[in-house]
Amino acid sequence: MEIIGVLGAGAMGCGIAQVAAAHGHDVVICDNLTPALTKASKQMQATLKILVEKGKMTDAEAYSLFSRIRLTDHMSDFSKCTLVIEAIVEDVEQKQIAFKSIEATVDAKAIIASNTSSLSISAMGAQLKHPERIMGVHFFNPAPLMRLVEIIPALQTEAKFVDQARKLINSWGKTTVIAKDTPGFIVNRVARPYYGEALRILEEGIADAATIDWAMRDLGGFRMGPFELMDFIGNDINYTVTETVFKSFYFDPRYKPSFTQKRLVDAHYFGRKSGRGFYDYRDGAVLPEPTKDEMLGKQILTRILSMLINEAADALYLNVANRDDIDLAMTQGVNYPKGLLAWADSLGVDNIVRQLDWLHAEYCDDRYRCCRLLRIMAREKKTFYQ
Repeated sequence: MEIIGVLGAGAMGCGIAQVAAAHGHDVVICDNLTPALTKASKQMQATLKILVEKGKMTDAEAYSLFSRIRLTDHMSDFSKCTLVIEAIVEDVEQKQIAFKSIEATVDAKAIIASNTSSLSISAMGAQLKHPERIMGVHFFNPAPLMRLVEIIPALQTEAKFVDQARKLINSWGKTTVIAKDTPGFIVNRVARPYYGEALRILEEGIADAATIDWAMRDLGGFRMGPFELMDFIGNDINYTVTETVFKSFYFDPRYKPSFTQKRLVDAHYFGRKSGRGFYDYRDGAVLPEPTKDEMLGKQILTRILSMLINEAADALYLNVANRDDIDLAMTQGVNYPKGLLAWADSLGVDNIVRQLDWLHAEYCDDRYRCCRLLRIMAREKKTFYQ
């Protein structure tokens, strides 16, 4: 079996290591912080214990899995790895440094990958001697449970390395999609309106957070509403991704961050992990009740869903990914109840265009501009899947 390296002993790094080890690989986790390695070891053992208690694996299987994972603070221990996945802080300069250090350690044919959720893979490999074997492999949290992995070739990446990585990760029981090296790739680009438009509706006073969440969850079929999801992810993380995508798209108003969320971050109201966010999670706190007005709920759902479909169509139009991978990414990466392009067919592409045109005329805001592909399809009476 190939030896897999993971740089970074945080939750994501450990999750990726667990996935690889569960499929028979020896795994090397490297982190230059000894406390992080100690914490990672304890956390992985605790996770495996829970899996044993739930009957997901036997004691022997858990012991065997953990025995295949080696924790180290020496990057030289990556020397025999055929794939090294970087899972450190979301900072392109630090990732560039990490890539150069990994390259100095591994064989020239070893794949060097980043688990970044939105940063440029091409930039990370620009200074390498062998940039043809770099790529993004974006796992979703928690890595052992979430099936989707976005694979992102850089401009420099050779196709044979993409095929090699995809075959390997598919063998781990994952579903892979290919995305162009653009900000946010598929999921973190297409999903921005789920948060951004919900925040705009809240700021306009059309509905409160509980009502918007109710509309998207109960009427739309989404597993979590946008505000409870932001609180679950962490407002600090969610805001940073939005801000990164906004800047990377040269301040396109479609991705504009919200002052409301920024103030929560300023106050350290990160969500569940801090006890407060859009909702109050402290002991004794009572969650607000939504206003279950079905007409209002349908208006909220239609507005947010139209923006999501517009973003998915734009990603297809600009060749970020193909139709099937876009819908697969949104259903398996963020558990949407239906692929957005398939949803557009069921709602009627012409209806989506009318909704977007109404919003654009009403607000005179370029964030509501309709994707050209949708306009062409509505005019020619075409659908995505038929």
